[in-house]
Amino acid sequence: MAMARSDDRLIRKLREAFGASLCEALGDPEVVEIMLNPDGKLYIETQGAGMAPAGRLDIQRAEILIGIVAHGLGQDVNETKPIVSGELPLGGHRFEGLLPPAVKGPTFSIRRRTTGHLLLRDYVDTGIMTSLQCQRILHAIRERQNILVCGGTGSGKTTLANAVMLEIQRLFPNDRIVLIEDTIEIDCGNENAVMLRSSDELPVSRLLKSTLRLRPDRIMVGEVRDGAALTLLKAWNTGHPGGFTTLHANDARAALVRLEQLVAEVSRTPMSQVIADAVGLVVSIRRTETGRRIEEVLSVTGFADGRYQLS
Repeated sequence: MAMARSDDRLIRKLREAFGASLCEALGDPEVVEIMLNPDGKLYIETQGAGMAPAGRLDIQRAEILIGIVAHGLGQDVNETKPIVSGELPLGGHRFEGLLPPAVKGPTFSIRRRTTGHLLLRDYVDTGIMTSLQCQRILHAIRERQNILVCGGTGSGKTTLANAVMLEIQRLFPNDRIVLIEDTIEIDCGNENAVMLRSSDELPVSRLLKSTLRLRPDRIMVGEVRDGAALTLLKAWNTGHPGGFTTLHANDARAALVRLEQLVAEVSRTPMSQVIADAVGLVVSIRRTETGRRIEEVLSVTGFADGRYQLS
């Protein structure tokens, strides 16, 4: 009971610090991200309309807001620890906040948690992907190929990953899913599922080792950013096909090279063949001036003569 009252007080303090207009933006499904710059200027990115100025936020109020978030996350924030990162206690949105001396003034970015996920057919209906691209992704899901979704920041990787997850749920409702994320962004509706949370103290690579003992049918990692990529590739190659992950890269070929770079963080041995064996499909999504667009859907068929064989 005391814990519930404490949570209520935290939410109330956050709402007061944000103010009515920002709380309204957090509740708007069209909002993608809310950003505060060190000069106190606010910007809000919305679906279709892009990024636009949204007024200002007082420096003292911004400092209080970041401090309240840090308290809610159980993190210290001060001159020696000026960064706060995690899920916003208000709505579960992804929060990254910085204070001086890391920045000139209080700064934060809130990536709004997506609600009302798109289906793959919605991507086709809205012209984001072609019917042929959609069919190729569905084929990869049915054939239990591992899928790598790549794109730049804010390109829509996680939204697309959610669409893939919905298709896995529809086609394979009885599969046992193990999903690893640092921030909850992918909704897994399968009844037989285990969701694992990574952190600085509990990295993805350590959780992946436990994952192999949890009898998964499919292994998903929300985003791969470091040497854990090698552990994931090995897991996929040892009888656990049909998973997916996301990765920052501008196109499909660059995504495979980026995987090599991440693997190189923990292994001096080239792993190009391991990557080619593990990754079945690479889907590249890009944010353009007219909206998001699937640029490439490429099958990885092998590695030969120093190059990935793609079709």
